[in-house]
Amino acid sequence: MTQLSPEDTGLATALKRDGLPPGPAYLQVKRLILNQIQEGLWPEHYRIPSESELVRELGFSRMTINRALRELTADGYLVRMQGVGTFVAEAKGHSALFEVHNIADEITARRHQHRADILRMESVKATSEQAVALGIREGDTLFHSIIVHFENGTPIQIEDRYVNPAVAPDYLQQDFSQETPFVYLTRVAPLTEGEHVVEAVLAEAWEQELLQISANEPCLLIRRRTWSQKNVVTSARLLYPGSRHRLEGHFDQS
Repeated sequence: MTQLSPEDTGLATALKRDGLPPGPAYLQVKRLILNQIQEGLWPEHYRIPSESELVRELGFSRMTINRALRELTADGYLVRMQGVGTFVAEAKGHSALFEVHNIADEITARRHQHRADILRMESVKATSEQAVALGIREGDTLFHSIIVHFENGTPIQIEDRYVNPAVAPDYLQQDFSQETPFVYLTRVAPLTEGEHVVEAVLAEAWEQELLQISANEPCLLIRRRTWSQKNVVTSARLLYPGSRHRLEGHFDQS
C-alpha cells in the first residue's frame, strides 16, 4: 500500500488552483477526490487521508465526508479496510454498453499492459444456430478463434468468436497477439451496426481455469454481433470475471 504524508495529498494545492467544484457539499468532495485519482496524483493502492484529516483539510462536516467516501467506495473507486484505512482501488475494466471498443485500447487508456494469448484459430462447419447468427447456411465454413486477453498479467476476458469468411477471408492468417480481431475486422469490414446481449452467468470449468477464478465467481457475458452494411461480420461471446469488469452507459434524451 502507498501512503503519503498529509501535506503531500495534493488537495490543498487543488483547492488553491481550482477552488471547490459546484454542487452539494458531498458531491464537491467526491469530485475533488476523483480528480486526484483521475489525474494520477493518487495512484492505485494509495492510502487517502482519513475522515478526520479530510474534515480538517476541507472544512466539511464528518457526515458530508463519510457520504462522499461511501459513494466512491460503492462506485468502485475506493476500498475501505476496517481498522486500516481507505485506499484507491485498482482500476476496474469497463466497457460502454452501447458501443463497440477495442479491449487493448481500453487497457492502454488505464495505463496498463495488454497481452493476448491465442488458444484456437480454425475453420469449422456452421451449426444451425451459428448459421442463423451469421446469416449463412448450415454446414458452410466459418472461422473460429478463442483468445484470452490479459491486463497487467491478469486474465480479464475470454473472446470466443465466429467470423464470416466471405467478409474477412484472411482472418486465420492474422497474428492476433499483435493486433486484436476488433482492429483487423474494423479495417477490412467497417462496422455499421452492432447488437449486444448481456447476461450474468457462471463460467464453465475450462473458462474458470483460463480466467483463474473460482467456480462460484459470477461472470459477465456479452454476446455481440456486428454488421458491415448488410453482412453479418462476426458473432462473439465475451466472458469477463464479474470482479474485474463493469458496463457503463450514457443516455441523452434531448
